[in-house]
Amino acid sequence: MITSTRRVSPDKSEVRIAFSLEDTSDVKDVEDIPQTFPDLEQRLQPVPPCVSLRESVQVHKEHCRMAREFHQVKHEIAAIEDRKRQLLAELVEDEKVAMEIARLEEEFLRLTEENRTLMTVHNECAQQLERLCLPNQTRQDSS
Repeated sequence: MITSTRRVSPDKSEVRIAFSLEDTSDVKDVEDIPQTFPDLEQRLQPVPPCVSLRESVQVHKEHCRMAREFHQVKHEIAAIEDRKRQLLAELVEDEKVAMEIARLEEEFLRLTEENRTLMTVHNECAQQLERLCLPNQTRQDSS
């Protein structure tokens, strides 16, 4: 590990930089990670790490992991919003069907009542006809 300490100016505190040239496995992993994430604004894109600093590589890996999670969550939200739109469309259709059912039930009740009334009138007319025909039959039989 190489460490360097330097004072930028007399009134500033020391700046210490440390890096290691050993264990480059993190560097190889960084090369495998995509460098752009289309779902992220440009200002939120992960900045390529300083490969000589392990902390920089780790921060970059974490940033890329969070970008992938963001991408996944964004797609899940889109899928849920699509499902919401489907359910709302089904709800509107169900409400239309319910209104049609209510209209048909109301029409059925009205027609049932009209049928009862017509059957009552029919029965009354049939009885009246029978009463009118009975005296005529008796007159014809007697003649």
